[in-house]
Formats: sequence, C-alpha cells, structure tokens
Amino acid sequence: MWDNVGYIWDSVCKFESNRMTWQLRLAHLYPDHMNIYGDRGNMIALQQRCRWRGIACEVVSVGPGASVDWSAMDIAFFGGGQDSGQALIAEDFLERQGPALCAAINDGLVMLAICGGYQLLGHYFLTHTGQRLPGIGALDVYTVGGKERLIGNIVVETDAAVFGESFRLIGFENHSGRTYLGAGVRPLGRVLVGRGNNGEDGTEGAVYHNTIGCYLHGSLLPKNPQLADHLIRMALRRRYGDVGDFAPLDDTLELRAQQVMVERMLRVKR
Repeated sequence: MWDNVGYIWDSVCKFESNRMTWQLRLAHLYPDHMNIYGDRGNMIALQQRCRWRGIACEVVSVGPGASVDWSAMDIAFFGGGQDSGQALIAEDFLERQGPALCAAINDGLVMLAICGGYQLLGHYFLTHTGQRLPGIGALDVYTVGGKERLIGNIVVETDAAVFGESFRLIGFENHSGRTYLGAGVRPLGRVLVGRGNNGEDGTEGAVYHNTIGCYLHGSLLPKNPQLADHLIRMALRRRYGDVGDFAPLDDTLELRAQQVMVERMLRVKR
C-alpha cells in the first residue's frame, strides 16, 4: 500500500510542477463541418489527459474565415466529414490555412487528421462523382473515391520506427476514398484487421514529421491512450525541449478494453 501512496504523491508533485510551466494550445479545424463518428472525442481526450497531468490546455476553434497564427499552436486536429462537408470547407482550407499550415507542419507542428481531414492534407481527393478537391500537399498522398465503401472495425500494428515501439491501434473505418502513399511519407502501420488506406497494399495512415493522418474513427484517442500520449509528448518536447519524466497515467481500464477488442477482432478475422 505504501508503495502506491508514494507513487501517487510523486505523481502529484510532478503535476504541480508542470502546472506552472507547461501550456499547450490546441487548434480544432472546422469542428462544425468535420466531426463524424465521434471524432470530437479526440479533442476531449487530449484536453483531459493534459488536465490529469496539470498541463494547461487552450483550445482554438478554427472555422471558415478564421485567421490563425500557426506558429503559436502546439497540436492541430482535423476530423472527418462527409464529401459534402469537405466540399464546403475545402476552398477555405486551401486558400486561407494551407500555406501557413504547411509551413508549420514542416516545422514540426504536431497534428492528427482523420479521414476527410487526412485526405485534404494530401495532394487531392478525386470523389466518386468526379469532383476534384485539391489538398494543401502537406502529405505526399492522394485519394481516389470508389463506389464501394470500406467499412468496419480495424486493427493496425504501428511502425516501431515511428513510435520507438510497436503497439496496436483499434478504430472504425468508413470511407469511399482510397488513399495512396508517395515516397515522402511512411505508413502509420500495418493492417491486421480491416481495409486501411486503400484495401490493396495493407497499409494504414501516413506519417510525416510530427503529423499523422489515418482513417481510424471511433473516436481514436480515447481507445488508444498510447497514441494520445505520443501526441502530447511530442508537443511538449517541441515547445519546451527536454521535459524529463512524462508523468504516467493509470490506463489499466483503457488498455484492457483495447486488448479485448483486438482479440475479438482477430478471432472474427480467423
């Protein structure tokens, strides 16, 4: 028992020391247009995991017409939307946010983009109706719409070269677009269950510098605390340099639920 008390007290001390010095600014791109399948939960997870560590967290909502100082942002999130939702914000995103956001991504901005947001970070999205939506070209990917939707639960084994270790992510995919990776990005991971980027090459997602794009809805970060903490840790290091020990959280329940889903989906696949 006393070991646990010591651990709790040590964690509290870390939280208190962080509270005075660590602050992160989170940009949420087009939350009213690009928010399906629980994607807003990713922002909630990031905020809460920061709060539990005593890290001050300011959220900036970026809607159409907004002016953003991307150099002042630490983490950006861009959720998914229907093709119609993407069409409504694509021009604003390309013209108003594109150049500065690309520069910030090249400078190491931490970013997570899901589905439609992922597609618009690429070169273009050619919808199944033939409409071409240009992306900002931050990621070396392009997307072509198909008549068949790729729908269902998905399990991805991450690339150890990206995260320093390999772990499994769970999520839910629902997309008609097939995304193909160029030489300028590496996959987020390998598909164990599901269809992934395009249902053909066994890859899921794309990683470039500190930016991650993928098709995992559901929402992604509450189900996968390893990835949530990876984003927060990268943002702290970019803002503050060496942040020392990154105070652990008790993720017993989250990881147990994650493992149950992984095992269930692998059984179904077999």
